[in-house]
Amino acid sequence: MQYERVVKGRFLSRPNRFIAHVETEGRVEVCHVKNTGRCRELLVPGAAVYLSEAENPLRKTRYDLVAVEKGTRLINMDAAAPNRVFGEWAAAGGLGAVPEKLRPEVVFEDSRFDFRLEMKGKVRFVEVKGVTLEEEGEVRFPDAPTERGVKHLKGLRRAVEAGFGATVFFVVQMENVSCFRPNDATHPAFGQALREAAAQGVQVMAYDCRVTPESMVIRAPVRVVL
Repeated sequence: MQYERVVKGRFLSRPNRFIAHVETEGRVEVCHVKNTGRCRELLVPGAAVYLSEAENPLRKTRYDLVAVEKGTRLINMDAAAPNRVFGEWAAAGGLGAVPEKLRPEVVFEDSRFDFRLEMKGKVRFVEVKGVTLEEEGEVRFPDAPTERGVKHLKGLRRAVEAGFGATVFFVVQMENVSCFRPNDATHPAFGQALREAAAQGVQVMAYDCRVTPESMVIRAPVRVVL
């Protein structure tokens, strides 16, 4: 996954969850934040951030804020990026084989999952979650309560009960982390739902990514601790 026309800036403030004020190239820009999560540990005044220029010259905000430096780490915080990189990775055989079919945004009963794959004649539903919360090398999800995420896990369990394969895939939007855990302190119901889903046959996977200001690609598996 590649970004075009990337510039570096200095984060100033975030008046609301959709925009940020960033100093770049000698002026202050109002930028679109491509992540509506809290991201309080990332967007701190003075942090180095990276902006991708929008393709539409008539858009109100010229730039999208897509990545931020946290200490020595570069973290992609584009909420749309995990689905894009997973789609590219899975299509290239990342799950062990090139799928015969790979469809995004599919409905199963009352759930909408990110992907439906057919591999070797078997159907698998995949829900992708992006992870940006890191502390001392350990990453966690979610960074805020997510009832939608709990619903997705319950839907994946029903898919398993119906005879399909099911995976929840955590895309860690940074490199070289020690492990992934559910964030029980922030949303214990999600952690419980994740453990129950795993116990009933839902595959839980986490992979980190190689991140640059201009790109992100899935890199290597991350140990999952439930």
